[in-house]
Amino acid sequence: MTPNTLILKDDGAICAPTLASFLTNRADAYLKSTALARLLEVIADASAPLATRLAQGRLSGDPTATVGVNESGDKQKALDMGAHDHYLAVLQECDVARVLSEESDDVITLNADGQFDVAMDPIDGSGSIGIGAPLGALFCIFDANDSMLRSGRDILAAAYVSFGHSVDFGFSTGSGTHIATCDPVTGVFHVDSPDVKIAPATSTIAFNASNLRRWPQPLRDYIDALLAGREGPRGRDFNMRWIAAAVGDLHRILRKGGVFMYPADSRAGYEGGFLRLAYEAFPIAFLIEQAGGKATDGVTSILDRTPDSLHARVPLFFGAAEEIDTLAEALAPGTQT
Repeated sequence: MTPNTLILKDDGAICAPTLASFLTNRADAYLKSTALARLLEVIADASAPLATRLAQGRLSGDPTATVGVNESGDKQKALDMGAHDHYLAVLQECDVARVLSEESDDVITLNADGQFDVAMDPIDGSGSIGIGAPLGALFCIFDANDSMLRSGRDILAAAYVSFGHSVDFGFSTGSGTHIATCDPVTGVFHVDSPDVKIAPATSTIAFNASNLRRWPQPLRDYIDALLAGREGPRGRDFNMRWIAAAVGDLHRILRKGGVFMYPADSRAGYEGGFLRLAYEAFPIAFLIEQAGGKATDGVTSILDRTPDSLHARVPLFFGAAEEIDTLAEALAPGTQT
């Protein structure tokens, strides 16, 4: 055996069903229509060429070049807008009426008589473009309506793409959360993890420790108890993770469990949280709940909220149900999160 030989546990054959066949086989059971199945397939398939461009790094130009600032005040990289335009083009071919994108100030009309509305973040974690860190995309699908200011309980389906050493597509239409992985040889997605379940307890927490001093005291006390480990009040050690892309932590938590925290803090503009409700928190919360976890703003379920503006922000805590409950108890009703 040469030093460069890869050792595989099997013959490399892919036995998992394709995304298309998985959706077809379950269509009668949990899909509202074949149009919704096609929409999910199109989003997944459209992510493959975007993954290829991301993987090219600087070979196809500087991926970190900025071209403007979006409504939320984030710097827009050329790849942010490239991904935005790319997904709009493929959604145009589906039964999509309107799209709310992080990269557009206003709602975009594609097909006025379309069946679905889509809220999306074309590249989540784009601050990490160009360094090989995990990136992603998020999608939230509703029945078409005159307004994009919808309750999370109106969601028909949600999906995410994780761009890492594999390209993974997680999705739910309200009957469980499932994960498909793209075969890099054929470009076909295979559902390798149907009906993912998040363990209710965890010892892995993701948060940005640099903001700890800006958080309300009850949340700081909760973190102090975690950091005290087995010698502290929790009686066990905790492991800390922070990918700096919500999709990266979502994908890790669906695969391995854990909790993610991005609370509001005392900085100007962060008092109401940082992540956008309609196209970041909503799809994450839908996928997490369908996997048996919980997603809240610290007290209230994310899916019970309704945005008061297109790009409204929200604090976000999600993951293992028992730990999210413990966190809620620590914050206590009425505590500013």
